[in-house]
Amino acid sequence: MTTPFDLDAYFARIGFTGPAFADLATLTAIQALHTAAMPFENLNPLLGIPVRLDMESLQAKLIGARRGGYCFEQNAVLAAALGAIGFEVTTLAGRVRWMAPPERPMGPRSHMTLRVDLAEGPYLVDAGFGGHMIAAPLQLMADLEQRQDAGTLRLQSIAPETFMLQTRLPSGWQDMYRFTLEPQYPADYEAANWFTSTHPDSIFLNGLLMERLTPQVRMSLYNRRLIERWSDGRTVERILASAAELGEVLESAFAVTPPAPVAAIWAKLPVG
Repeated sequence: MTTPFDLDAYFARIGFTGPAFADLATLTAIQALHTAAMPFENLNPLLGIPVRLDMESLQAKLIGARRGGYCFEQNAVLAAALGAIGFEVTTLAGRVRWMAPPERPMGPRSHMTLRVDLAEGPYLVDAGFGGHMIAAPLQLMADLEQRQDAGTLRLQSIAPETFMLQTRLPSGWQDMYRFTLEPQYPADYEAANWFTSTHPDSIFLNGLLMERLTPQVRMSLYNRRLIERWSDGRTVERILASAAELGEVLESAFAVTPPAPVAAIWAKLPVG
């Protein structure tokens, strides 16, 4: 039996106050609020806690337990919310290329993303890319530079119905992930999620990655290194020195209630 989606609880979690229509204005507002309220985080796989993708577990964790998650969790919840409103949503998958050297072989389809079809045309919608979170829908149109408050992005055409999502950094265009328009099914994500959450070489088992994107600041935590990139151009960076500092950052910067004592998380973080 399919678990019903509690749209009211989701709206309360992200701070959305309707009315909600299946239009671009609602979609844009929901994505911005979602990325501000539910940070990208990999605490479960880092701590050896299973990452469950059934909707009952996802709602209990991301909505009920003041947690975030990674792409399979974030975008599954977002897709369910959009579907409950009446949006036409297609679930897609991508091959991550973020900060990968050009010579690195193409990896598996380990990222979940969404296509949302509106009266204005199709949009790429993604609330779960932890390397560089996206706060607004992107027109699914090749080679169009799309300026957002948090940066400029584009979809580079690779082949028919195949795109590379890129963001413009000071050093130039940076690949994020390659994807096609082939619809994906829950079984596809279960297989990919099993790999990313359990394989000993998965990045999610070997360090803490967190990101939260608000209109004011992009906050990124990689193990003990916290970087705040503010909308006024300031960048503030520091190295956390203790479990107590980590606990304060989880609360104040990421608004997350950890699933284990902070000392246990701190002990998992590589030194240096």
